[in-house]
Amino acid sequence: MVEHDQTQALVRLMTWLSPAFPIGAFSYSGGLEQAIHDRLIIDAEALRAWLETAMTNGTGWNDAVLLAESYHAVGDTFRLLSVRDLGIALAGSRERHMETTLQGEAFLSAAGHWPHSSLDALSGMAPYPVAVGAVGGVHGTGLQPVIAAYLHAQASNAVSVAIRCGLTGQRDGVGILAALEPVIGVVSARAASSTLDDLGSATLMADISALKHETLHSRLFRS
Repeated sequence: MVEHDQTQALVRLMTWLSPAFPIGAFSYSGGLEQAIHDRLIIDAEALRAWLETAMTNGTGWNDAVLLAESYHAVGDTFRLLSVRDLGIALAGSRERHMETTLQGEAFLSAAGHWPHSSLDALSGMAPYPVAVGAVGGVHGTGLQPVIAAYLHAQASNAVSVAIRCGLTGQRDGVGILAALEPVIGVVSARAASSTLDDLGSATLMADISALKHETLHSRLFRS
């Protein structure tokens, strides 16, 4: 890829994974609001550890694997629809299902400004990481960069959730993102060479928090 194409890919990733991209990411916490409410996360360091664990052993890791598979599946409709269906089936709660499918649908709709016929197969419901991987694949962003951008966007949104919940301030929030840079690099490299056989998680407390959030009284977020 020539330097101009690399710059174009970078700019597109910055746009697609920006907080301003209209997918409604600010509405969701992925169960984080419940974990803060239950005092499973009490400070910035605990939040950093929580997010690192999610990336290496939880939903963040599974999302990265699904993203990689959908990136590779571009041009193979059966393979792409199979990973879409798998991603939907892996949603462990009603709110997790809502979060990933509504964001995925909104992402594909907004990404329609960069049209490509290979994305027509995903019209309708699609998990967010599958949508991002497919769009990245048809536009040749590079697999590891799009995984890293996705993970960073997820971490940034989680930090924003924590700030709005009063757990931490902006200065410590930026520090969390800085501390997660090496983790994002390692996980994106691992996921870039992964297969669906590498799916799996061991973050039971996070999963339980996502389930409990459905009945949390007076909440700020949809998940």
